[in-house]
Amino acid sequence: MTITVGIDIGSTYTKAILLDEELKVIGGKIQKTGFKLAEVAGQVFDASLAEAGLKREDVDYIVTTGIGRHTVPFRDVAVTDLTASARGAAHLFPDTRTVLDVGGQTMKASRLDESAKVHSFRLNDKCAAGTGAFLEKTARYMGYSTEEIGPLMATSKEPVPISGVCAVFAESEVINHLSLGTAPCDIMQGAIESLVGRSVQLMKRVKARPGYTLVGGILRFSTMADAVRRELKAEVNVPEGDTVQSVAALGAAILGQRRLRKLRAEKGDGKRAEAA
Repeated sequence: MTITVGIDIGSTYTKAILLDEELKVIGGKIQKTGFKLAEVAGQVFDASLAEAGLKREDVDYIVTTGIGRHTVPFRDVAVTDLTASARGAAHLFPDTRTVLDVGGQTMKASRLDESAKVHSFRLNDKCAAGTGAFLEKTARYMGYSTEEIGPLMATSKEPVPISGVCAVFAESEVINHLSLGTAPCDIMQGAIESLVGRSVQLMKRVKARPGYTLVGGILRFSTMADAVRRELKAEVNVPEGDTVQSVAALGAAILGQRRLRKLRAEKGDGKRAEAA
């Protein structure tokens, strides 16, 4: 059995996915990144192996992605998160032509060609108001945890606009709404609709095509996907459960399988030492 692992070291969370040669997920782990990137990569790797009942020597190829992809000493190769997310999204939803990835610190939109390669992309990492970090900061300011964001927004009836183009100005709007007695649920929903407006503009800049797939930790909140659907006036694909956070790790593991098959075909040898 050929086993590959994809490890996505993100700014907020680090994810690992184990795949067999049939591209079946046999293990996975998500945990907060912290500041020791190589250490957390090793932790999610070992936890995924334990879930699958495997050891490190059982793994044939390791692909890392995300902001910390170059910090992992035991990797075989590193790929960009745009490439990995594209491959993972297309695997889950073959009709994918546009990927929107909303993470804790960045937002990315990419347009794919028919072979799931990135044709064009745009990033919005200039300000926290355009990322999930703003939602979490808003929630904390109002006394709510990240885990309470979803249930809180589900009770919103009249979301208020949050129009600030940077986190500082947007936070001032939040303070003003609170002073006026606005319900926290309506403020949170307004914040996410502001985030959606920025994300759709980013998608337009890459000339997004139908076959929209939304990924990233913020998509754990169903109201985000619902708002994007309304804004685009189109259906969108959203991976289920924790998979929505692990699409880049999945794509990295898939690329590992493809890379390993290519190396073995070129060298006529299946030994990991030679393939690496």
